Amino acid sequence: MSAANDSPEFQPRLTAGGPFSEAEREAVYRAIHSRRDVRSQFLPDPIADEVMLRILDAAHHAPSVGFMQPWNFLVVRDPDKKRRVAEIFGEANNEAAAMFPKDRQDAYRALKLEGITSSPVNICVTCDRTRGGPVVLGATHMPDMDLFSTVCAVQNLWLAARAEGLGVGWVSILKDAEVKAVLGIPEPIRLVAYLCMGKVDSFYATPELEQKGWRKRVPLRDLVFEDSWGAKGPANSEGP
Repeated sequence: MSAANDSPEFQPRLTAGGPFSEAEREAVYRAIHSRRDVRSQFLPDPIADEVMLRILDAAHHAPSVGFMQPWNFLVVRDPDKKRRVAEIFGEANNEAAAMFPKDRQDAYRALKLEGITSSPVNICVTCDRTRGGPVVLGATHMPDMDLFSTVCAVQNLWLAARAEGLGVGWVSILKDAEVKAVLGIPEPIRLVAYLCMGKVDSFYATPELEQKGWRKRVPLRDLVFEDSWGAKGPANSEGP
């Protein structure tokens, strides 16, 4: 601990460390397992300001290395800005389709991969890589921890939105420099996530890409090793 923390004036504030109640625990896992990347089920209904603030506050309470809190949340409701971002997506999506093998291009083009103009709110999540100063506690040897911390904020936002009955879609097929120009995001701010958010009429029971045959979920037992890479152990012997 630092000298400041050793002083008699420093009194740590602590809370109980026990497990949640069964109902609380089930709610957390339900949010995790029922969260979906939403593209096509958005309703035009506005999102109440108090709900938006709860969701953004949840995102702001994500863990960050060195407590640097490198994120900003740019809320986009302006129809013209959303239209311009959608045009950027359209160009990038055409380029992306051509990158896949010819036997998968039709399947790719059949997927709806964004809800930019159909969702009432877009949120651009950014990372200020200078916020922690030239040397950041915990990032001295892994300098990308600020980006990883920002992604934790995105996950918090996504889970909070699901608990509020809102869908979120992450649009990653974008030319970030062009999006930054539309939104006036300066250098050296890094664009991490462009999200679409709104009420939905339904959620897919399982991930949309899985249902449409794009990919299947990898069994957990194939992803867990113990003590050394590739070594299987008791932790995954009974996994799904």
